[in-house]
Amino acid sequence: MAKGYRAVDRDQQFLLPPDMREWLPDDDPVWLVISLVDRLDTSSLHGLRKTGGVGRRGYNPDMLLTLLIWGWAHGERSSRQLERLCHRDVAFRVICGGDPPDHVTISRFRVQASPLMPGLFTQVLAACAELGMGRVGVVALDGVKIASNASLSKNRTEKSLQKAREAELAALREKLAATARDADAEHAAHDDDDDDDQSVPEELLASGRLARIDAALAQVQVRNDEAASKQSTPIDFADLEANREARDAARSEFLAQWKCKRDNSGGAMGKVPIELRVELAEEALREARCKQQAKIERASAGLRGRRPLPIEEVAAVRSAQERLARAQAETLAWQNKRDAEQKARDQRKEQVLTNRVIRKPHRANPNNLGNITDPQSRQMPLRGGGWVQGYNCQAVASSDGLIIATSVGDGPVDTPTFIPMMGKAVEAAALIAAHRPEGLDCGPDRIGVLLADAGYNSEDNITADGPKRLIATSKSHKLPRDTSTLAAPGNDASPTEKMTYQLATEEGRALYSQRSHIAETPFGHAKHNMKFRRFTGRGMARAESEFAFHSLVHNIIKAINGGHLSTT
Repeated sequence: MAKGYRAVDRDQQFLLPPDMREWLPDDDPVWLVISLVDRLDTSSLHGLRKTGGVGRRGYNPDMLLTLLIWGWAHGERSSRQLERLCHRDVAFRVICGGDPPDHVTISRFRVQASPLMPGLFTQVLAACAELGMGRVGVVALDGVKIASNASLSKNRTEKSLQKAREAELAALREKLAATARDADAEHAAHDDDDDDDQSVPEELLASGRLARIDAALAQVQVRNDEAASKQSTPIDFADLEANREARDAARSEFLAQWKCKRDNSGGAMGKVPIELRVELAEEALREARCKQQAKIERASAGLRGRRPLPIEEVAAVRSAQERLARAQAETLAWQNKRDAEQKARDQRKEQVLTNRVIRKPHRANPNNLGNITDPQSRQMPLRGGGWVQGYNCQAVASSDGLIIATSVGDGPVDTPTFIPMMGKAVEAAALIAAHRPEGLDCGPDRIGVLLADAGYNSEDNITADGPKRLIATSKSHKLPRDTSTLAAPGNDASPTEKMTYQLATEEGRALYSQRSHIAETPFGHAKHNMKFRRFTGRGMARAESEFAFHSLVHNIIKAINGGHLSTT
């Protein structure tokens, strides 16, 4: 053995102390998670299954819940990976008490406990309030797109879903026929004359894939019906004609002003409007010809000098002719395009008037696609470009980092979620106030101001009943920096104008500057530290429960890292 190193004795009897509580220090976070779960009311978890009786006793639901919390906090959500860690990782072995559950037990518990997670989230929020957390003077709302347990490639149109349904039914019929043939062959081989029931078991008729196809088809049909109802809305063609006449008048005025400015500026006006290109090209050609004709007339009058060329051979005239030809070609193409558009509008008008409107999109869009794997999920556009098959998750966070309210939806737009989330935040603030310890300064008991970005901007959201709010009326870089360029809004000003002015004040800028830190930090922590980028279950109900469980874990880790939850 090399000198200077400790001996590696793998034959020793005890590498770890016989007492499991000595495996980890007393201030290790795993003990805090275990103690917090012991304080929760988990009677609903214990009622999920029998804990004793014939055969092996079931695992303690408190232990399984602690195992899921600890695994989620460290970015481990796979049931098989959690099973491995229960054999190899000291903290996980402490949680399961040296009796590791298999991955099937973990997975089944996850499914069974899913409906109870929102209630446990509320309990953890109350426990954090008892520790002095949950400062609701300033709260912020934001959304994030989380991928579902499905693939973008499994999206189908209504026609494709109908074909898939027919193919699945054909496969089921073939399977049933094969089963019947096997049963008849077995009956003949045994020469069984008994009049036994040879019917095909009904469970063969059940198909999870067929149910998902039917669900996706129903979703697509509902969305297509909604789109058709919007398209069939009566069109006021009188208003369209009036708007068109107004646009034509405004265009004529613009062309007149452009020509006037060009005459006053000497001709340097940049790009020529398409309607004036032929006219100006003809004018330039006439000027070139007149200039050369004047030269020819001076030469014929006996003036000395070089004999001028014929008009059509002068370079300036030929250049002007070429410009005129290009202008005529461009104008002709523009007129043909405009005539085609007008013809299409006239055909559309005729179809509407004769009640024969059949409008089909030229390509599939997210509103007429259904996903076979998770029919309730939808394609969501991402801010940086691209799409994700998933759900739109909303969360309200307090200024000290707690997630106090959550929701999950399938709509890519954030605006409709503002009022429901504001209501949930008000209820959460009341819950926090009811569980605060006496004599401890934790800030106001009610929400002081709710912050939201421009994705939630609407007059209904601005004027709805509830706490004070600051909703950005445009992107942050487009908001006014101060009130020097804005006039104080009067009583007849719109809610959007009043909100814009309020955001431009010194107080408004100071408050809104806290939004990104409060609202977006929990999502960054979820994706980059906790590696929560995809749901493990399928369906809206599982997604809502899983997001509530994630918020529960987030709040527990926040209490531990902030020093609020400790062994003292």
